Amino acid sequence: MSTRSKDAPSSEERRAEVIDRAIGWLEDSLYVVIAVVLAICATALVVDLARGVPDLFVIGGQAPVLEVLDAVLLVFIVVELLFAVRATVARRELVAEPFLIVGIIASIKEIVVVSVKAAEATGKGDVFRDDVTLIGVLGVLTLLLAAAAYLLRRKEREPDEGREDDDAVADSTASPDSEQRAS
Repeated sequence: MSTRSKDAPSSEERRAEVIDRAIGWLEDSLYVVIAVVLAICATALVVDLARGVPDLFVIGGQAPVLEVLDAVLLVFIVVELLFAVRATVARRELVAEPFLIVGIIASIKEIVVVSVKAAEATGKGDVFRDDVTLIGVLGVLTLLLAAAAYLLRRKEREPDEGREDDDAVADSTASPDSEQRAS
């Protein structure tokens, strides 16, 4: 017979708990490093963006506008990735929606860039056709990602299936006559 209580954890359980805590600490540390790197990237992009804004008025034309728009969308992508890291740490699970939003923004960013290139390639045959095809593929990708985000949100709003509360409600609403008929 063992002198150890049934409720006392074994040495293996304690070791597993220590390992779990260590891995959790490492995971949290890596998320903090990733968040810091993303914040530094976002800050650098905003500084670079601020430097490029005067060019809009000095140089004029499409090129500086495209560069500023490209930088703004890239900042959105980095900030959304930062949000994804924060949501992952807060919920202790990987959250899909921020990554879908990043994909949508990245697709739109590329559509804008390729659209300007396609406008410059008008009448150049294969180059123009390839750019228009890429815009179409990116457009379909954007719609698919948006549909996935919509379905994900809709799924999250639905009540959990098979919850114990639902079973209790079903049991309390059942009449004694219906229970007798079922037997």
